[in-house]
Amino acid sequence: MISITDLSVRFGGVLSLDRLTVTFPGGTCGLIGPNGAGKTTFFNVLSGFVKPATGTVEAFGEDLLSITDFRRARWGLRRTFQTEQAIANLTVLENVLLVHEHTGGSSSTRRQDVLDAIEFVGIGDTMDREVGGLSQGDRRRVEVARAVVGSPRLVLLDEPAAGLPDDETHRLGAVIKRIPEDLGAMVVLVEHDMSLVQQCCDWIAALDFGELLASGETGEVLRDPAVLKAYLGEEDPL
Repeated sequence: MISITDLSVRFGGVLSLDRLTVTFPGGTCGLIGPNGAGKTTFFNVLSGFVKPATGTVEAFGEDLLSITDFRRARWGLRRTFQTEQAIANLTVLENVLLVHEHTGGSSSTRRQDVLDAIEFVGIGDTMDREVGGLSQGDRRRVEVARAVVGSPRLVLLDEPAAGLPDDETHRLGAVIKRIPEDLGAMVVLVEHDMSLVQQCCDWIAALDFGELLASGETGEVLRDPAVLKAYLGEEDPL
């Protein structure tokens, strides 16, 4: 469980997060909202890239903000980014291994941990290929493999399906949905593709201009009039 209380982030005169208070209950949770709503800023706070002006973040009973940014990976925080971060001229195996070396995982199990992560996302047959030569769908799965290697506790996925066709999005969604049960990690998914959100998430929160519009069961939030108006551009789903 992640509990956020009065979280504010200001960039000059822009309030990117405005006293955000919300609790993510566990499993795979979604975070939705239009562009500029504050979703990536929220991930940057959790990752340690941005220091909030006010507020607290408690993750699994621990004060996450008190942990220095470079130690959060060893604590168990992982994330992906909107743009691909895997190194194109390294193999799949080398890319995932590179992340594992910074997680504090045991060197004695490092290779097996990496192989397990690659197999988990379903690209075991590509592990010796350079990432730059893979399909877009496989490259996205490399990003997820890098995020789940080494016993993560909290996995932040920032638009992992961006640019993927529907069939690849569905395949990726099946992988994401298995993370909590198979790996024991909590997932927070930022995504504009509502089909992926509905596939993976039983619970979501919706932001707009840094404020919480609604949170709760996925279907209920997606029917909320404020969410429909701000995010979907509709006032009535019918």
